Amino acid sequence: HDVFRALVPEPHERIPITGTNTSYLLLPFLPLIYMGYLARRPDTFTLRLLLLPLVVAVAVGTYFRFMWTEPQHNIYNWGQGLLAQAISAKAIDFAWRKEGMLKIDEVQPGVTRNTNAVKANGDAHAKPATSRFAWLYDALEVILSNRGLGWKFGVGIHVPREERSLERNSFLFATFISFVGNYMIFDLFESLIKLVPDVGTPHGGTIFKAELPFFYRYALSTAIHVATGSCILAGFELFYDFIAIFAVLLLESSPSAWPPVLDHPWQSDSLHIFWSKRWHQILREIFFVFGGFSGKVIAGKFGMLFGTFIGSGLYHEFAAYALGRGFDTIVPLFFMLQAPLLLCEKAWYKYTGYRVGGLYGRLWVYFCIIILGQPLSNSWHRRGLGGGLMLPPSLSPARQFIIPSIQYSLNGMGINILEFIVGSV
Repeated sequence: HDVFRALVPEPHERIPITGTNTSYLLLPFLPLIYMGYLARRPDTFTLRLLLLPLVVAVAVGTYFRFMWTEPQHNIYNWGQGLLAQAISAKAIDFAWRKEGMLKIDEVQPGVTRNTNAVKANGDAHAKPATSRFAWLYDALEVILSNRGLGWKFGVGIHVPREERSLERNSFLFATFISFVGNYMIFDLFESLIKLVPDVGTPHGGTIFKAELPFFYRYALSTAIHVATGSCILAGFELFYDFIAIFAVLLLESSPSAWPPVLDHPWQSDSLHIFWSKRWHQILREIFFVFGGFSGKVIAGKFGMLFGTFIGSGLYHEFAAYALGRGFDTIVPLFFMLQAPLLLCEKAWYKYTGYRVGGLYGRLWVYFCIIILGQPLSNSWHRRGLGGGLMLPPSLSPARQFIIPSIQYSLNGMGINILEFIVGSV
């Protein structure tokens, strides 16, 4: 307990972030970059193991010690919790692999099976062999390769089909249009959530309004939950589009190196398809590190299944713990529940000969995610997730134009916008 509290102090003992100590938030990246560099060099296994405790201690000790104290900025503490765990998981992944981090065609870091082989479609990650920044390129390349595309740790991962042209200018234009669309979606749903009493404030509130009649209560909670999920989806694609545009436009990265991050998750007709293919795979390796690999050692495939979702639940909840509002077991329980639900699909196929799919499969997915997932959103919103400052109002078309226009129209009909959203008591 003392060791834990040395790295993760109680909220009242944390250090407020000010202009003088903001730069400290960059410190955890230094040992991580060095660890990434070592993971791309042979015969560094012992050194990586020795460095691991330092990388984890610096990441966790920094991001859980320094705290944003303004209520509307509390959401940034959640982001720091996510980052601390991501850095720790990457450091563990880099450290435990004796051979280092290898690409698919390598026998040791930087050495391919046939060094004279020419790749048929070129090498999207090619770099000058004599570049004095080659060490930094190697480190950042493996650190930023979250899905493991082209790496041994990413073998078997689902890559969504590319629907954009891979011609550079066409790709940039299509990605920019996607960026704008996702920005508008994120902004609209995030702004609508902020209209809900308590839920849209930094101190938070439950999505289940007891003062509302049954139908309105659960219609509202469902709407908030779907809006929250839509924000998460749009946020992932928004950030990914921005990085892709930056990499292709300024770093001359190949468009083929940036396949879609999501594969139409709303079209899923089984939980297996949803989690393994249509949902994003950005955090896949992190969940393996936090539970999947150890679960496999203990109980094989079933252990890996349960361990991966346990790791996912702990990752999400320890990040929310950084909000300073306590630990809620609802979050890890939701993710742990996915494992037995997936086994139900397997049992269905075993005893009926039919895979879960079609219309009923889609309804099953919606029930598991939209209905059973509402306590998850409620846990986050009770702790102020919906009230965080994600987009400044001045950069929000929804708050500047769309919502005021809707409000003006409703006022003309004698309807208050809050009554329109939450129903009349």
